[in-house]
Amino acid sequence: METTPPPSEPRKRGRPKGSTKAKADKDKDPGAGGVSSRMRGSGGERRNTATDESYAHWKQLVPVLYDWLASHNLLGSSSRERNLQEQTEALPSEQTDHTQPNTLIIANCEVVKPRVAAENHIANVNRIRELPQNKNIVATHTDCPEVLIWDVEAQPNRHALLGAADSRPDLVLTGHQDNAEFALAMCPAEPFVLSGGKDKSVVLWSIQDHVSTLAADTTQSAEAASSIVKAADNSTVGPRGVFEGHSDTVEDVQFCPSSSQQFCSVGDDSCLILWDARIGNNPVVKVEKAHNADLHCVDWNSHDENYILTGSADHTVCMFDRRNLTSNGVGSPVHKFEGHKAAVLCVQWSPDKRSVFGSSAEDGLLNIWDYEKVGQKEETGSKSPGTPAGLFFQHAGHRDKVVDFHWNAYDPWTIVSVSDDGEFSGGGGTLQLWRMTDLLYRPKEEVLAELQKFKDHVIECSKTS
Repeated sequence: METTPPPSEPRKRGRPKGSTKAKADKDKDPGAGGVSSRMRGSGGERRNTATDESYAHWKQLVPVLYDWLASHNLLGSSSRERNLQEQTEALPSEQTDHTQPNTLIIANCEVVKPRVAAENHIANVNRIRELPQNKNIVATHTDCPEVLIWDVEAQPNRHALLGAADSRPDLVLTGHQDNAEFALAMCPAEPFVLSGGKDKSVVLWSIQDHVSTLAADTTQSAEAASSIVKAADNSTVGPRGVFEGHSDTVEDVQFCPSSSQQFCSVGDDSCLILWDARIGNNPVVKVEKAHNADLHCVDWNSHDENYILTGSADHTVCMFDRRNLTSNGVGSPVHKFEGHKAAVLCVQWSPDKRSVFGSSAEDGLLNIWDYEKVGQKEETGSKSPGTPAGLFFQHAGHRDKVVDFHWNAYDPWTIVSVSDDGEFSGGGGTLQLWRMTDLLYRPKEEVLAELQKFKDHVIECSKTS
């Protein structure tokens, strides 16, 4: 029986389409040749065929392009967030068409059984962030104004069944006047939370405002440290500050890596704004036209805090140097990276090299860039004509929009990426863990020496065979 859709759907900027129904349509029509009914017809069929051909070509190259790769189909449609942590622990969430509850899952990729916290009472989970000071504390953005804080160790291991008792967040952060769906960040320096929403504001909280004591003993491991979220009857925390300067929805926020008081934000008004809570609630720098369309994402370089990335619906990624920006918004990007064919949904600097970053988009691609390669002269034949400046790797393993990705800070050059390609996989999206071949990022001389050694070995073996 076909499920009646919910009365209203949230705005979907690079978000799920509701793949459970797509899978049901596919199961009901076995003669569709693996193509869901809503994809059939001239336009959808052509797109499906082209995507399948591209995906098949990519699969043939996997042994050459990757040191390793793992792929997992999600049950519900993938949200715009998960987080990759130590020992390859991932925090995906699954959205459904309301025939099953939406879930937040904490899973170690070496362990088959995940820990599930059902939260069907709070609609879609759009974004998840982990608190750097305690990996058991996560914040979630949903289709509501509040930010919810969860202690995943204290939460019971729940079964994702409709009708189950609601999970209760350990802390609720209030301050937005309208829904806050995507913009969410945790401070690397202190337990501060930053958020943006449809009310055009950026809101700052300190989790310490709800804490009696912190695990101050730095000799304790993260696992042994006590929770910084203290249970109480009144589990609501108000903001440290509300910052207003955008004229449209705030789509993403990010802390300066070394400060809880300096941060930046981007929005649908095409603005990039830098803030400093120490000197007030007004913008320090406001770049009025950072892109030619809505801005979807922003990230701040932890190796060099002068550099900030922005991604936009104009298909580009811009790198700004804050030293070149002035209070009246004057300043051009250091470079504009043009390698996507659709809206950019996520950007993130690599923790492994200061000049490397990734970008994912609605074109189904995850591009890896190195700004130090921009302007470098390549040897003849070493680079395809038309290759965008700075692009040195392209992950094409997803068959629809790559809604989010994350570098693993504990396993060099390892990435987890999530796509909303349920129409092709028959599930609810795809989560992939992968690492490109080290021949691409190791020193050139070292790679050439290794390849020559391998070549000599092959020649020697051919002589003796």
